[in-house]
Amino acid sequence: MKQVSPTNPNTKWERHVVLVAPEVHWNTGNIGRTCLGAGAQLHLIRPLGFSLDSRQVKRAGLDYWPRVPLTVWDDFQSLLQVLKPAPEELALFTKSGAHSHWQMPTPTRLFLIFGAETKGLPPAMLERFAAQTYCIPIRDAIRSLNLSTAVGIALYESLRP
Repeated sequence: MKQVSPTNPNTKWERHVVLVAPEVHWNTGNIGRTCLGAGAQLHLIRPLGFSLDSRQVKRAGLDYWPRVPLTVWDDFQSLLQVLKPAPEELALFTKSGAHSHWQMPTPTRLFLIFGAETKGLPPAMLERFAAQTYCIPIRDAIRSLNLSTAVGIALYESLRP
């Protein structure tokens, strides 16, 4: 699903937000609403820490939830096998990322990948894709940003011309 860039109508882009083992239903609902607003696809990688039928997910996504372009995968490898992203189309977000989110590539197709709220991305995944890791700089006053906030920052930064 290619979209027209909101800042340059001559540019087509495709954005995918991937949540690996999300745990908090309201974050996923908020992220779904953000994806719908930005024209991005949402991918959830099992296990999920909640039921997609829960009232809380639907409440956070408001009445938009049924329209969120959503795919649920049993594992990350399945997503890779089916969608076949190139290495330069991957951006894994972690507190200890090798690059700032301002250095994120902006190819036509991009997968923004985030881990669980309490655990982040699995170490094996971070090791495998170490060159494609990014962070959103924060001050030492906090441990991390809320997942839905981080997704919003990264997604909209990825759309910058």
